[in-house]
Amino acid sequence: MNKLAIITGGTRGIGKQIALTFAKEGYNIAINYRTENEDLKNTKKEIEENNVKCFTFQGDVTNFKDCEQFVKQIVEEFGNIDVLVNNAGITRDTLLMRMKEEDFKQVIDTNLIGTFNVTKNVISYMMKARSGRIINISSVVGISGNAGQTNYSASKAGIIGFTKSLAKEVASRNITVNAVAPGFIETQMTDVLKDDIKEEIAKKIPLKRMGTPQDVANVVKFLASSDSSYITGQVINIDGGMLM
Repeated sequence: MNKLAIITGGTRGIGKQIALTFAKEGYNIAINYRTENEDLKNTKKEIEENNVKCFTFQGDVTNFKDCEQFVKQIVEEFGNIDVLVNNAGITRDTLLMRMKEEDFKQVIDTNLIGTFNVTKNVISYMMKARSGRIINISSVVGISGNAGQTNYSASKAGIIGFTKSLAKEVASRNITVNAVAPGFIETQMTDVLKDDIKEEIAKKIPLKRMGTPQDVANVVKFLASSDSSYITGQVINIDGGMLM
């Protein structure tokens, strides 16, 4: 029986690359989406080209009932959940002086509450199976902070605390919970930056380049594998040496 990996926010960017990487390893994939679009269709097609199944569900991670239905349908369809990657995330960057209440709340709701909503609905199945891997996508700004990102930094720091606490709760059931903290990664979010700004960013990174979604996917794949069975409650920075 193929293993099953849930990847939230898996239709583009880092999430898509993680989904494709797991598909190439023979995992069936489950991803959620808010609105049906070309990103979803293309991702589903690319995943299925690896001779695995791709289950898609229209639902919002900020809605607990959506997450409940999402997980329930996955279990009915596949019978197992082996890996959960909490990747769904948004930004609403601005200085706190200018930040609206909704800008703060939306980011916390998607990035942090969304992580709780999906994990809460998955964890009982993993506990019953006495097996599971949970990988949460945090960020270096959850560790270091960043001007103009009080909302995003708070949400990603919250994910780190959530990861470490849950790891202690479920370790006895052979479930590991870890986080990765990407730095500057080349995605659609960074495509809007001008080349000279990207060059300035790269100069400040010891490895002198921005990361790729595959750089992140490789570490997530490792944390889901048996090779990482003695690692839990950890945060791995994927940042080219930005934070040391």
